[in-house]
Amino acid sequence: MKYFVPFQQLRQQPTIVVDSTGLGASLTLAHWRGAATPDLLRDDTSAGSVLRALHQPTASGLKAEAVTANHFDIDGFVGVWALLNPELALRHEHLLRLVATLGDFREINWQDPLATHALQLVCWLNAEEKVRFYEPFGAPARRRREDEASAEKFAWFLPRFAPVLADPETGRAAWEPEYTRVQEGVAIMHSTATTVQRYPKIGLTVVRTPEPLPYYALFGPTVGTDMVLSLYDEQRYEFEYKYTTWVDLESRPTLPRLPLDALTARLNALETTARRWTFDGITDTGPLLRLSGKSLSKVQRYADPDQRPIYTSSIMPQQLEAEVVAFFRAGYASIEPKRYWSWAEIRAAGQGEV
Repeated sequence: MKYFVPFQQLRQQPTIVVDSTGLGASLTLAHWRGAATPDLLRDDTSAGSVLRALHQPTASGLKAEAVTANHFDIDGFVGVWALLNPELALRHEHLLRLVATLGDFREINWQDPLATHALQLVCWLNAEEKVRFYEPFGAPARRRREDEASAEKFAWFLPRFAPVLADPETGRAAWEPEYTRVQEGVAIMHSTATTVQRYPKIGLTVVRTPEPLPYYALFGPTVGTDMVLSLYDEQRYEFEYKYTTWVDLESRPTLPRLPLDALTARLNALETTARRWTFDGITDTGPLLRLSGKSLSKVQRYADPDQRPIYTSSIMPQQLEAEVVAFFRAGYASIEPKRYWSWAEIRAAGQGEV
């Protein structure tokens, strides 16, 4: 039987590290860029790597009984829970993969028969985390270290997840508000009010929809691409690098993130309002390019687009889309997609050295 330990106890006994990296791990099961996950166990999500490991019971390091993670999120939690509950995890493998992918990448195929169940579980985890503890990336504001504070979340969720996995109705009071909001967003995404344009060669999806929506709705049609340009009514826009290019994807090659200095300068040259275009660095988990207002905290950047202000630009949507597409077509003209980019290679690509 395996058991969870706080991350600070990593070296006190042989320990499996999930969705994290740490010196002294008996086995690392993480999709983080450059993580020491064995090649045969690589997967798009860290929970996926755990599930692969459960099919390989003789994998080196898997006999360690202690399991840890240095933060709490849905993908990492599912991975830790699966190691502690291997029979149940394998019985619900497809569902758990959907949960991990939706939680980390905000992607799901709504035609999947288990999509609704996955959304209910994700919304339950989100709601209980916020009510009982604090929102994702909220530890520093409380003057706490995430690797310490997250242990309390694991202690609460690990014994309570299985009943909701088996019957989500037991958690309806918690998951229903967000679930309803997401489903309303999905209906808008599937309506004639929304159009989706994909540019597969540069990995971009452009979504035109009236109002900002929850990520779980907005990112549904972006599966297989790594950048999203959202065009809302009243000339409100956001561009985002998806989390899929912060991690090592196993399922497909990707293009490296490019620094957005030149694109931002071009947009600022076109912008005639008092606001300026600003962008986050490429090593942020989900960098945004947007018109500036009050600086967004990490918590706000991680929150859904409909939970933060998005400002009106003077640039017409057709021109903004054309500028973004032209920038990436030029930037990626001599770069081939591949798997397992290092951060050094990504920075070199941004400097035209690849």
